[in-house]
Amino acid sequence: MITAKQLIEKYLRFFEERGHKVIPGASLIPEHDPTVLFTTAGMHPLVPFLLGEKHPAGNKLVNVQKCIRTSDIDEVGDDVHLTFFEMLGNWGLGSYWKKEAIEMSWEFLFDKKWLGLNKNKFSVSCFKGDKDTPKDNESAKIWQKLGVPKNRIKFLPKKDNFWGPAGQTGPCGPCTEMFYWTGKGEPPELITSDNKEGWVEIWNDVFMEYNSTAHGYEPLKQKNVDTGMGVERTVAVLNGKKSVFDIEPLKSIVEAVKKLAKIYDERSARIIADHLRAACFILAEDVVPSNLERGYVLRRLIRRAIRYGKKIGIDKPFTHEIAKIIDVENKDFVIEQLAQEEERFSKVLEKGLKEFEKGTDPFILFTTYGFPIEMTEELAKEKGIKIDRKKFEQEFKKHQELSRTATAGKFKSGLADYSEEVTRLHTATHLLLAALRQVLGTHVYQKGSNITAERLRLDFSHSEKMTPEQLRKVEDIVNEQIKKDLPVECEEMSLEQAKKIGAMGVFETKYGERVKVYSIVGFSKEICGGPHVKRTGELGHFRIKKEESSGAGVRRIKAVLE
Repeated sequence: MITAKQLIEKYLRFFEERGHKVIPGASLIPEHDPTVLFTTAGMHPLVPFLLGEKHPAGNKLVNVQKCIRTSDIDEVGDDVHLTFFEMLGNWGLGSYWKKEAIEMSWEFLFDKKWLGLNKNKFSVSCFKGDKDTPKDNESAKIWQKLGVPKNRIKFLPKKDNFWGPAGQTGPCGPCTEMFYWTGKGEPPELITSDNKEGWVEIWNDVFMEYNSTAHGYEPLKQKNVDTGMGVERTVAVLNGKKSVFDIEPLKSIVEAVKKLAKIYDERSARIIADHLRAACFILAEDVVPSNLERGYVLRRLIRRAIRYGKKIGIDKPFTHEIAKIIDVENKDFVIEQLAQEEERFSKVLEKGLKEFEKGTDPFILFTTYGFPIEMTEELAKEKGIKIDRKKFEQEFKKHQELSRTATAGKFKSGLADYSEEVTRLHTATHLLLAALRQVLGTHVYQKGSNITAERLRLDFSHSEKMTPEQLRKVEDIVNEQIKKDLPVECEEMSLEQAKKIGAMGVFETKYGERVKVYSIVGFSKEICGGPHVKRTGELGHFRIKKEESSGAGVRRIKAVLE
C-alpha cells in the first residue's frame, strides 16, 4: 500500500536527486493577476519563467500543487475526475528537453527503486501534428528506444495532445501523455481520442516551445518542459484500485456520506465527497459563498452537494459534519461558513416550493431560485403533474452555452496573458497599493487582484467606504509617480532579506527560499513574479472607476489606464 504522502515524497526526492530544486506550491487563489478564478495547474505561477524570466530557484524545478478545476464538473462521480486534486510537476526552464524528460518519466514509473509499474500495461500518446505545428515523431522515437512497442504509441490531434496556451496568449506546445491499464485482462492496442475505457492517464510531459500570440505561434526564447502527474489517480493505480474514491482521503469522506444516507447511490456519494472536499479547500483560502466569481463556484459546489444529499435521503444539515473529517486549515471558519450556506439554501428551497405551488415554470425555478429539477419532478409526480423534461433540458443547454461564452476566460486552464496592456495594469496595481497605504494607513494589505487587458481590480484590507477625497488623493499620488517616470527594478534575494527591506508580500502564501522583489524606485517594494514595465512613464493616466465592498473588512477598487 502506498499513500499520497509517500508518492509525493518519492517524486520530490527523485527529481531533487536529478538536480531539481523543490519549490513550494502556490495558493489556490492565483496571486499574480490571473484571469482564471483558481489555480488549475502547477504551471500557473511559473508563466513568467516559461516566457524567459530567470527563476530565483534555478532552471530545474519540482513541486506539488493544489488545484481546482470546474471544467470537468459533469464527469465528477466517475472513477478518475475530481474538482480538487493535487498535481506533481517538474520543470526544465530551458535546461533539458524531450529526451531527458521522457527518460526520467520512464525511470520513475518503472524502476523498482521508485514506482516499479508493469511495462506491459503502459501506453503513450503523441501529437499527430496539424497545419500550424509538426507531428511529434521525436517523442515517439524516444519512447520506442526505451522499449514501448510501436502499437502502444498513438498519435492524437491537438485537442488531446497539445497543451495551452495558458490564457488568450502565452506558452504552449505538444505533449506526450502516459496511460496505465486498469481494466481486466490484456490491455487492448491503446486508446483512441474517443475511447479511453480502461486506460488511466497518469502523467503528461508538455514540451513548451511556442508562444501563442494574436498573429499565431512564435518560437519561445527557450524550450521548456512542464509535466503533471495527478496524485490521487496515480495512488489509485499503484494500489490496484479502479477509482480515486477507493483511496484516502476520499474513501473516508465517501464512507461518512454513506453513513448519513438512507438510499444507496455510489455516484451521488462520490459527488458529495468531491464537492465538499473542494469547497473546504476554497473556504480555507477565506473565499465565501456569493453570486460572483470564486464565491459563485464555491456556492455551486456546496449547493450541488446538498442537492445530491437530498437525493440519497439526507434530510438534515450535514455539510459541516462532513467538513470535520477533511484535513484543512482555517477549520472553524470552514465549518461555520458551510453551516450558514446550508441554512441559506434551505430558505431558497422554501421559496422554490412556494413558486412551485403557484405553477412557476421548472426552468425559472431552477435558474432564479436554484430549485433542483429533480425536486420539481418529485413534487409534480406527487400531484399528478407531468413535467416536460425535454423542454427543460433544451432551455438548460442554451443557458449553459451562454454561461460558458460569458465565463470562458474564467475557467480556462491558464494564467492571465502577459500582453502589454496586462503588464502596464499590473505595474499600476503596485502603485495603487502603495498609494492606498499612504492615504488610508499601514493596515492596508493586498487581499487579491484580478487583471484583464481592460482594467485592474484590487481587493485590500480596509473596513470603511472610501470618501471621494480619499479616492482623489490616491489617484493623484499614482499619477504623480507615473509623471515622474520612475524606473522599475527587480532584484533576487532571500525571503528574510526581502522582509528586512520592507518589501510587501502576501505572507500567508508559501514563498520559496529566494524571491524576486520589484521596486518602483523611491516609492514601493513588493515581492512579485511579474510582469512589469521598465519605467512608470509607460503607464499613461490612472483613473479609479469604482470603489466597493468585497466582503467583511475588505474593499475593492476597479481602475483603468487611459
